[in-house]
Amino acid sequence: MGFNCGIVGLPNVGKSTLFNALTQTIAAQAANFPFCTIEPNTGRVAVPDARLDKLVELVKPKSVVPTQLEFVDIAGLVKGASKGEGLGNQFLANIREVDAIIHVLRCFENENITHVEGSVDPVRDAEIVETELMIADLESLEKRFDQAQKKARGGDKEAILNVSVMTPVIEALKAGKPARVAAPDVANKDACKAYKMLQLLTSKPVLYVCNVDENSAAEGNEFSKKVFEKAAVEGAQAVIISAEIEAEVAQLESDEERQEFLESLGLSETGLTKIIRSGYALLGLQTYFTAGVKEVRAWTFLKGSKAPQCAGIIHSDFERGFIRAETIAYDDYISLGGEQACKEAGKMRSEGKEYVVQDGDLLNFLFNV
Repeated sequence: MGFNCGIVGLPNVGKSTLFNALTQTIAAQAANFPFCTIEPNTGRVAVPDARLDKLVELVKPKSVVPTQLEFVDIAGLVKGASKGEGLGNQFLANIREVDAIIHVLRCFENENITHVEGSVDPVRDAEIVETELMIADLESLEKRFDQAQKKARGGDKEAILNVSVMTPVIEALKAGKPARVAAPDVANKDACKAYKMLQLLTSKPVLYVCNVDENSAAEGNEFSKKVFEKAAVEGAQAVIISAEIEAEVAQLESDEERQEFLESLGLSETGLTKIIRSGYALLGLQTYFTAGVKEVRAWTFLKGSKAPQCAGIIHSDFERGFIRAETIAYDDYISLGGEQACKEAGKMRSEGKEYVVQDGDLLNFLFNV
């Protein structure tokens, strides 16, 4: 399981430059004019994980499979997108398909790069995009709400549930707030399922990416400060990157060169690493590992998942015929020097169907189909 993030924002904020750098490709045309990205460009990148590197060093497997992150570079949005302005309809359709939104905001001045709104104001830019998404959601819900109400009055249980879920969402949208602030409690599984089926644009978690100039990459600037304040109020995530620097890093051939270049700028990691870490937190994702001489592999799972669900990520038969999971904590595996040493030290546990998998667990699933 990976996760899928749509890179969105106004035209000319650095979306395609960031996409190119993150995926180390030139698939997206980065040009100084609106709508240079017409079709969504999709790129997958390996998720860097120091724990995987240590496991490989210890086990020395024949192959290594990291978990992957998928980025989708989506065409720039302008005011009126919810009414079909610019490439609005296409933008809205594409964004429905992603799990989370990476909202790139221009946080730098450059007279050579035009801004569609005429000036640099990342908070205003964020609100333009959010407003268009909220308008589209509200129109979508209002069309369905009347029909659901009629069915609910007739005693239709599914309609009654839908009305109860849609009502607070519509109220939130009318108040200028995204649908996610009115999401049902996670304990109410039926309501959560109904909410998910609504496929609302503003129900998706958001990561604000402040695209700053090279000199502001380490500490940020006044523009990015305002974005972080906005994110804090919303309970959202925000990171600072320089798409310009990411593009330069992507051109370097070795890890040593990349690290040396980053350190010369006062940076300890790439923007990709920041985005992945924040993205994982955003979606509640964690990683477990399988390790053997043939393959060491990282698997992404949702925090709180039980052992059978995690087994099913590898193959549905593993979940269907789940017996138990032989489990070793990552720290024990590394400190003791591998599986056999953990067995001898009594650090390998046999966990059943109710075991909640922990981040970093090394797992071996026993099943019978």
